[in-house]
This record gives sequence, structure tokens and C-alpha cells, in this order.
Amino acid sequence: MIQLRVLSGQMAGTTSVVRHFPFCIGRGEGSDLTVAEPGVWDRHMTVQFESGDGFYAEAQGDALMTVNGASGKRVRLSNGDRIELGGAVVQFWLGETRQRGLRLPEWLVWVGCCLVTAVQVFLLLKLR
Repeated sequence: MIQLRVLSGQMAGTTSVVRHFPFCIGRGEGSDLTVAEPGVWDRHMTVQFESGDGFYAEAQGDALMTVNGASGKRVRLSNGDRIELGGAVVQFWLGETRQRGLRLPEWLVWVGCCLVTAVQVFLLLKLR
């Protein structure tokens, strides 16, 4: 899961969680993330995922886009990249992870250790 954090403009500070691809950013109503800053097109760019290759930002049509100050039509994204589209700056960020609870597996390991120890003690007492 990834996040797009708006760093400038009217929506500065808002974060959008990307749950599907392609994810469209623009000022139009059909955009997944609506950014109404000067210079932002209706469908300005999309974020796409390619299995085994990573995430890409792709400018739509003749829209201009820069990633970390370098312009391009299609750019591979890395964690923390700053994407400028028109008057807006958006940061590409990997989503926060949640750690699974490990209580049950840990409890089972301890029970297993106790059982092995109990069997060993029983066998030692039987061999005497």
C-alpha cells in the first residue's frame, strides 16, 4: 500500500491512500486524488504498479511533471519522491505497516519447549 501526501496548495497536509492502480491525479471529478491548483490538468498523471518492477508516475497527454526536480513523461518512483504537477507538490510514500500479533505462535513455542523439557526429565527419571 502506498500513500500520496499533498505538500503544497489548498490541500496541503492531506494524505490519500492508494488502493488500486492506475491511480489518477488531476483536477477533474473522475480523478482519484483531486488537486485544484493552477497548472494541474483534469487528468494530469497516473501512478501505476508493474509487478516485479515497481511504481511509476506517468504524465497524461502533454501535461508536465517533475520528480525530484527532473522532468519526464514516465518516471520510476522511490519512497519519499516529490512529484510536482503544476502548482502542486505531492510526495510518494510507502504506507505504514502493521505488525501481526505473535502471541499465539510465541505461546506455542513455549508450550513446546516445556513439553520437550518434561519428556526429557521423565526419560532421565525412568533410566535411573
